[in-house]
Amino acid sequence: MKFQINPLISDIFISIYIVGTLYFRIKIQNEYPINPLFSILIGFLFILFIWALIKVKILNPNWFGLFNVNKARS
Repeated sequence: MKFQINPLISDIFISIYIVGTLYFRIKIQNEYPINPLFSILIGFLFILFIWALIKVKILNPNWFGLFNVNKARS
């Protein structure tokens, strides 16, 4: 049995993760003069980490129900 996180908890975790990583990147860029390409690389690695967690089905995002399409039955 794989370790899976509830969709609502996954959504909350991803939201906090995105806000935290953006705060981290902005704080690092203000404190240290870094190359913009290095900042893009850091952002790519943060996104790659979340993508990997979703791909192996540890995180199961529901996107807060935004893309939940109920098909009309005929």
